[in-house]
Amino acid sequence: MEKASVAKALQRKFGSNTMLLSHDMVRIEILHVWGQEGIIKSEPFMINLLKYGKANSEITILEGVLPAKEYNKLFETAVEEYGQNIFAYYYDLPFEETLARHSTKPNRNDFGESDMRRWWKERDFLPMILEKVLDKDVSFEDAIEMIYNQVINCDFSI
Repeated sequence: MEKASVAKALQRKFGSNTMLLSHDMVRIEILHVWGQEGIIKSEPFMINLLKYGKANSEITILEGVLPAKEYNKLFETAVEEYGQNIFAYYYDLPFEETLARHSTKPNRNDFGESDMRRWWKERDFLPMILEKVLDKDVSFEDAIEMIYNQVINCDFSI
């Protein structure tokens, strides 16, 4: 299961007027930047997109590998814009599982294990947003149903 696939499936399930902000799309496909330059250039753009989503979409989904320290302003903006109406999920996967999942992706040859080890931040939870933890045993279908139901029912307790 891949977080981007879950986000896309949720966008389809929520339906019309659901905005999906994919960090990889912004950083790689739109801005075409990597590393520190990717952080510097993508964060302000994502902040503007997040604000646009708040003003113009019923639901906004933010998806990506966004290290808490590097994207602090983005998450602070999310809290300012959305208040307590934030459902945040964190895939808590061992590095070996992340590596195994990467080997099944179409972009698996774009970067390898040494790059991933350099980027790896275990349990990189956000200080300002409570995240619900999903582990490797949560299936693709279960993740979609759980998240969908929590959002639809405004159930912040689960």
